[in-house]
Amino acid sequence: MSATPAGTAVRKTGGPGASASPRARALRRFRRNRLAVAGSAVLAAVVLLTVLAPLIAGHPPNAVDLDAVRQGPSGAHWFGTDASGRDVFARTLYAGRVSLLVGLTAAIGAMVAGTLLGAVAGLFGGVVDNAIMRIADIVMSFPTVVVILVLAGIVGPSVTVLIAAIGLTQWPVAGRVVRGVTLSLRDREYIQAAEAAGANGWWLIRKHIVPAALAPVTVTGTLAVAQAIMLETTASFLGLGVRPPRASWGNMLNDAQNLTLIQTMPWLWIPPGVAIAVTVLAVNFVGDGLRDAVTPGGRT
Repeated sequence: MSATPAGTAVRKTGGPGASASPRARALRRFRRNRLAVAGSAVLAAVVLLTVLAPLIAGHPPNAVDLDAVRQGPSGAHWFGTDASGRDVFARTLYAGRVSLLVGLTAAIGAMVAGTLLGAVAGLFGGVVDNAIMRIADIVMSFPTVVVILVLAGIVGPSVTVLIAAIGLTQWPVAGRVVRGVTLSLRDREYIQAAEAAGANGWWLIRKHIVPAALAPVTVTGTLAVAQAIMLETTASFLGLGVRPPRASWGNMLNDAQNLTLIQTMPWLWIPPGVAIAVTVLAVNFVGDGLRDAVTPGGRT
């Protein structure tokens, strides 16, 4: 019987993917999640359509045509026209730019603020931790729509107000996640060794805590994008968000809130409604896939 090289035996007993990096295993788990892959494809298509809106819309989003008021879908206007004769297809594409901008910017701002404050709370502890967590509790007690209403009443409704209000009210979610990660790392030997070598708190946050928290924060941020899109839609529908004539999916639905219009002119509300539902579902599927992919002990 011939001898088997030791290295070969290790490779055989290690199982498929045993030597793969954590990133490679996470990517493999993500690819096996069909809903996550489909959500990624749909989300990429939505982003591509909004980016290429000037090339494929066919009409300016705010161009008024009084001879084509509230016309149904046709070759000239694929999704019909609204009460001002504006092309609904063009407005749906350009509105996607606004909704995605608000969702991404607000989510990124909330994740950055939450990561920083959560890391500081978990690392320094004591009075600092209690103060930050109590502020987070207070922020979470205020509905985001109420904050948008107050800010819009003070400075007027705008995209900037939406982004600021959503970012200010959504950071505690990321903050709690990062605080938990920081507490689990604070007593690790390599953290204590770095502190003994003279490393300060900000160095530890930058070099150890933020990289360790990046995976769960990415998942939280992805789901926050969907939440921000829904909040923008709600605020714009209530007249607290994007100001007409600039199109957003929310204020397009606002134009079709009359029951008669809903029954007789479905082309006014179906395109923005479907766009919201598809985009939010796609983002949620991607977020769920990322969460399963980065979960320790998940299938490889």
